[in-house]
Amino acid sequence: MFLKPILLKELRQCQRILRRGVSTTSSWDIVTGICVERLPVVTPPLNEMQKKYKDMLYAIELENSLKSDHEIRHDYEKKQAELLKNESADVDLDTVSKITAQDFEDAATEELAQFKFADIVTEADKAGNKASIERCLQRHLVLVTTLKLGQDTKTILPQGKWQEGETLRQAAERVLLQHCGSDLKVQFLSNAPCGFYKYKYPSEIDGKVGAKVFFYYANYKSGNVNKNVKANWLTRNELTEILPDKYKKSVGEFLIEETY
Repeated sequence: MFLKPILLKELRQCQRILRRGVSTTSSWDIVTGICVERLPVVTPPLNEMQKKYKDMLYAIELENSLKSDHEIRHDYEKKQAELLKNESADVDLDTVSKITAQDFEDAATEELAQFKFADIVTEADKAGNKASIERCLQRHLVLVTTLKLGQDTKTILPQGKWQEGETLRQAAERVLLQHCGSDLKVQFLSNAPCGFYKYKYPSEIDGKVGAKVFFYYANYKSGNVNKNVKANWLTRNELTEILPDKYKKSVGEFLIEETY
């Protein structure tokens, strides 16, 4: 995994602190933040370039492909039908299928015409319920929670302080469990953090300069956040509107930008 220079530098310093096993020796609090992302449930719409590329691949595949069993059967039955028109032709009627390939194709087309696709606009979308995971099925959603930092209350990614004896990954798993409950199931994709952010405490807080936040990335698998937790699942645009500027910039460096 490629780590940016600033993240690598801070991570090495953090590892030295963890190896010493004494958190009080550092003038910074070590914090882990967790970016839990729900991937799109429904295929997102294609942009113009993707549509052209798809059409090109389809044309190449069609040009290079052999006929399917259905197409071969269709051609055979067309020849048999022509022979049947010729009274002098020797055709074994027992070999002529009662249900032709064309009959099968017509029935399939009729069945498709009657099929109704499920609506991708869910009840959560209609109600504007950002706390529900069942919303914006074509987009990436990121979990944010409301946390109290000093005298302020911020809506950011779940985060918490590292404790002695833990690795950063173990701290991230514990923090997520404490913040969101055991029902939420996620998959962490790496033992290494994917992002970094630091901020200074107000001058009235003694002992520590501030906090260094190491972000871990995880994919949502199943379950829900504890009902007692004030949490939302936000799209990229909604994240942009709600996260603090410098914090948003750090988070944006490890999230893939949506182009639709």
